[in-house]
Amino acid sequence: MDWLDRLFTDTNSMAHIVLLLALVITLGYKLGKLKIGSVTLGSTFVLFTGILAGHLYHAAGVATNDGFALPLPVLNFVQDFGLILFVYCIGLQVGPGFFSSFKKDGLRLNLFSVLTIVLNIGVMIGCYYLFFDTSDLKNLPMMVGVLCGAVTNTPGLGAANEVLGEAAANNPALLQAMEGNDIASAYACAYPLAVLGMIGAVVVLRYIMNIKMDREQAQVRHEMEDNPHAKPHRMTLRMQNKALDGITIRKIRDFVGRNFVCSRMERDGEVSTPTIDSVLREGDLLSIVCAEDDAEAVIAFMGTVEDKDWQLAPSPIISKRVVVTKPEVEGKTLAQMHFSSVLGVNVTRLTRSGIDLFADRNLRLQIGDRLLLVGPQEGISHAENAVGNSIKRLKHPNIGPLFLGVLLGVLLGSIPFAISGVPTPVKLGLAGGPLIVAILIGAKGYRLHITSYTTTSVNMFVRELGLSLFLAAVGIKAGANFWDTLSQGDGIKYVWVGFIITVLPIFIMGIWARLRLKLNYFTLSGLIAGTYTDPPLLGLATESAGNNAPAVGYSTVYPLSMFLRILSAQLIILLWCA
Repeated sequence: MDWLDRLFTDTNSMAHIVLLLALVITLGYKLGKLKIGSVTLGSTFVLFTGILAGHLYHAAGVATNDGFALPLPVLNFVQDFGLILFVYCIGLQVGPGFFSSFKKDGLRLNLFSVLTIVLNIGVMIGCYYLFFDTSDLKNLPMMVGVLCGAVTNTPGLGAANEVLGEAAANNPALLQAMEGNDIASAYACAYPLAVLGMIGAVVVLRYIMNIKMDREQAQVRHEMEDNPHAKPHRMTLRMQNKALDGITIRKIRDFVGRNFVCSRMERDGEVSTPTIDSVLREGDLLSIVCAEDDAEAVIAFMGTVEDKDWQLAPSPIISKRVVVTKPEVEGKTLAQMHFSSVLGVNVTRLTRSGIDLFADRNLRLQIGDRLLLVGPQEGISHAENAVGNSIKRLKHPNIGPLFLGVLLGVLLGSIPFAISGVPTPVKLGLAGGPLIVAILIGAKGYRLHITSYTTTSVNMFVRELGLSLFLAAVGIKAGANFWDTLSQGDGIKYVWVGFIITVLPIFIMGIWARLRLKLNYFTLSGLIAGTYTDPPLLGLATESAGNNAPAVGYSTVYPLSMFLRILSAQLIILLWCA
């Protein structure tokens, strides 16, 4: 049985390295499925499993010369590579909606998020000065670890860890102070109670503000469940405005000042597919699709609504859903595709990420968009060829563009930036660089013909793979000193200080948002979940709401929140080291 003993004790063996990482990740994901009430820690339990493994190896005396269960260079590589994959996939996910999240009400909701993040940092700094020895160099970096755990932001921990390592390498006093201390230990102390604290704070907020759930649900149904400008509305109109007789659809749209699509027209008993330059006559029966909040104006200007089942009408016209899969189409507007004027078909609806959108002429196509086309068979076949409609192509992962983005992200993260008042140059690092590049590629990659599309499952797989590798490596490194931190150091203090950092901003900002911004409770719950980048809270809020209001709030603020959480964790340490 010597081979088995060597497999678990020879820390320089490649078999041992792979075995330990696989064991930590497997057990971590298995234990992460256990529920505490209705809450699970998910992949974060990989961190705690890694801490346990690191502690056991250290206690058994079979660790490396550096005191870790695996060689330090291996741990550093696994940690950094996992972090890059994780934050890059996050950037690709949030990129398409990053800039649009600042439009209309999104600006107000993101203001809530920014103020909450600032308040989290303010509470952390206040606790640092009130409860810790400020002359001890290790305390502020450890508090940054507590902050990341208190807001359940693992990418922020990775970014802070990386910057701290570079700062300590250039500062012997800091390096000595951090010996035996790992900010991942502080993160692990604060994280579990933070998850419960968020949920508890949102529930308590409901009773503090005397919120009635049925009233909130009625308000959501009435005002917030769907965007009336984006939701498509279908109707049949009889053209009765004599002033419009003999005028093209293009000119009528200009006169009305509203965008609409005329998918079918019946004249003298014959059904056809009009183009944008087709001339309308008084008495024509039209199948119109427009944005929901434009319907009233279109009806008032053109005629009266009638009932007609166009599917039963004898007609060579068909409808078909096609998928955008050609990279060269991405970024083009519907108007630039000339579906109506050249191909003789109309796009009446566009589905993106499961949401139906009105097919506005200025809407830019993305890989994976599903278009509902109406027109003759021949025209639809040409339109199908124009956009691709190859499901097989969608299933093929774009590995080349992914690693091109990683390459650009690492290059950007390595560029030193001079900031006034900071004596040493600042770098975005292996977290900030790939994140920014991924956001830009996700939002504007089509301009450089970079196809960033991946299926949701592929993105989630790569993201979870990167996260699990990062958490396993961080946990194994932290495990050597975690028990000492918890039992003999400031571990217990990290737990309750982290709880304060979690719940106090929620109460302050939640009451302000309710009284000042008049936010619906379900939207507010989603905002808090997105600001804290916390999926368990979102899941609980969505389940209790029974509508999509929490998801709308979450998705609106999540991109900026994730970016600021990662950036602020780095800046705190950089400014402190300066």
